[in-house]
Amino acid sequence: MKSKRAVIGLVCLALVSCASYRPIVDMKGVDAASYERDLAECQKYAEQINPAGEAVAGAIVAALLGAALGAVTGSFYGDAGFGAAYGSAVGGTAGAAAGGASGAAGQVEVIKNCLRGRGYNVLR
Repeated sequence: MKSKRAVIGLVCLALVSCASYRPIVDMKGVDAASYERDLAECQKYAEQINPAGEAVAGAIVAALLGAALGAVTGSFYGDAGFGAAYGSAVGGTAGAAAGGASGAAGQVEVIKNCLRGRGYNVLR
């Protein structure tokens, strides 16, 4: 249980800074002050995606699937309850990581697309 909390905690810490992502942009011929204003606006748009919420949703779905699979697998060995608990813990942790990563990737894409839409050459 401690490892599950630790993984979820690390995922959440890693995701906190995603909306502050700064892409690599070709700055040749770009007014730095205008770019900073546009970047801040694009980062605000990215905040509409909630990686923590996606991490929770991913954890719930994966925990339920893990519990079901663990119960079926555990029943073959005579302990469906243990299998369900183990599957839920493993699935929930993996689901939280996957959901959070998906939300963070979404924020990065929003920032890149927003800047591209404003005419910036986003390199990475």
